[in-house]
Amino acid sequence: MTSIGNPASAAPPDWLAAFPVQPAKEAVEALREGWMELAQRPRPDFNHKTKEDALTKRLKVYVENHVARQRGLLGMWAAEDIIGDVDPVTGEMIEERRTDIVYGWNDSARSMKLVFEFKRLGRQKRHRDHYLQDQGLRRFVTGIYSRGQVAAAMVGVLLDPEPEVVPPIRLALEQDALATALRLRKTATGCAYIQPSELFDHADFDTEHERDAALAPSHGTIRVSHFFFSFGYRVTT
Repeated sequence: MTSIGNPASAAPPDWLAAFPVQPAKEAVEALREGWMELAQRPRPDFNHKTKEDALTKRLKVYVENHVARQRGLLGMWAAEDIIGDVDPVTGEMIEERRTDIVYGWNDSARSMKLVFEFKRLGRQKRHRDHYLQDQGLRRFVTGIYSRGQVAAAMVGVLLDPEPEVVPPIRLALEQDALATALRLRKTATGCAYIQPSELFDHADFDTEHERDAALAPSHGTIRVSHFFFSFGYRVTT
């Protein structure tokens, strides 16, 4: 893969040294393995027409029961994990959200909650907007997803061939208006994304975003790795 905005000579960011990269990679690999097993053929309740929330709930349970245990993963998996705030005066829920899949892990010195946000993705612009804007990537920027976390993951479930879906997403990220809305921190070479990923071997690219102090880790940004999962059979939409 050609390096774009991530020269081999560039030093990794300081936060990466403290991030539990290996447990995160193990979680990603377990999720990928579970996806490939479930998506290898059409199943009545797990196929390209299944809604996002149904896909992610089934995938989480399958990974937890059939993949993570065999791999010896010791963290906690959750689907539709409720996040938000409670008004201490009224007890009312404030900005309640549900994340698709989250993997939680900690040791005596470090911890993480790695959120995976899934979006079904076709070639259409409305799918691309759904992935990049308020209901997708922006949840990790101005929303409350992954509050205080240094890393997260977007997962596009491909409904059309990858060359028709992913390059237009990367191109959209280069547009000034969207880059501003997503508070993208560009690379030293001026690129809006980092390719190859600095975090995960099977991520297509990373993006880095400035966050408000109340949402950000101490260094002020969140790194989002972008994965694109396909079905193991020809999809006709």
